[in-house]
Amino acid sequence: MSYRIEPRRNASALANLLAPVIAVALTLLFGGALFAVLGYPPIETLTAFFIRPVSSMYGFTELLVKAVPLIIIAAGLSVGFRANVWNIGAEGQLTMGAIAATGVGLFAPEALYPMLLPLMFVAGLVGGAAWAGIAALLRTKLNTNEILVTLMLTYIAGLFLSFLVRGPWRDPNGYNFPQTALLPYEGMLEPLDPMYRVTASVVFALIALVALWVVTARSFAGYRLSVGGAAPRAARYAGFSERGAIWVGLLTGGAAAGIAGFYEAAGPLGQLSAVISPGYGFAAIIVAFVGRLSAPGILLGGLFLALTYVGGESVQMSHGIPSPITRVFQGLLLFLLLASEFFVSYRLVRTGRAAA
Repeated sequence: MSYRIEPRRNASALANLLAPVIAVALTLLFGGALFAVLGYPPIETLTAFFIRPVSSMYGFTELLVKAVPLIIIAAGLSVGFRANVWNIGAEGQLTMGAIAATGVGLFAPEALYPMLLPLMFVAGLVGGAAWAGIAALLRTKLNTNEILVTLMLTYIAGLFLSFLVRGPWRDPNGYNFPQTALLPYEGMLEPLDPMYRVTASVVFALIALVALWVVTARSFAGYRLSVGGAAPRAARYAGFSERGAIWVGLLTGGAAAGIAGFYEAAGPLGQLSAVISPGYGFAAIIVAFVGRLSAPGILLGGLFLALTYVGGESVQMSHGIPSPITRVFQGLLLFLLLASEFFVSYRLVRTGRAAA
């Protein structure tokens, strides 16, 4: 007796609806089991992880602070993912965008201060896109693998950031901490409310989602990218440029990550430090796939992944659980999403004499 794997009928539509829901439910189930194994009461700990952090206005605003970079980056990455262009280096592109934006903010002459924030925004966008452009150039000219190139460039960006904050950009009045001086007042985003850290970047995240919806669902360019990802041979036969899709996919993702880096530097942080991001660039990949590369899904996925960051901090303070529990939940979610999608899209069929 043997088995074979075959696709289910209407599998794609079913997977789009069920796989993320099943993955989130299983993540909560396995997370509770993990807490029980570690000796913590599962229900109480899950409540502290997922409910208590957003039970106050401060916790809700912190959720938005962490959701904004995830949503912006995931919206940009999903454009490339639709064309089967796999940008895995958004973390490095965020870092380079933050470096470029902070450099403009720290060293721009005072005559440019009235336009400082727009200039920093453009610098962040260009910095992230240029870093992704290296991978696009190598892919189109030398046929390298963009997964490996973007991932390796992430480590180079991190080392470059460490060099700057420990060397030429280190604040002389910072007691030897690896950080730059604070940005000037004109180069910092004001909070929407003085009591909380959330800024107008929330509005830009919503604009990014609307732009994603327009491009992917209401434009010919989005149609070409989708066709190129689903059927590369048909796309080439129709005259769609494969190189153009690579450049668009990587530059869009890099620009979005660079903008997120600008918002991190000019918003909650106000300066560069050795760690500019807790892993937003990698977590945004999970957000894009949990959201099925669609604008509404990315919004919900971004909020859920942001909740894992806020919840990780919450249980660390209330139960003494180490902060890496956040990465555990994110890894569980990604693994279970892939597993759920497989079992929703395919089935095991018995073959051989018994089946006959």
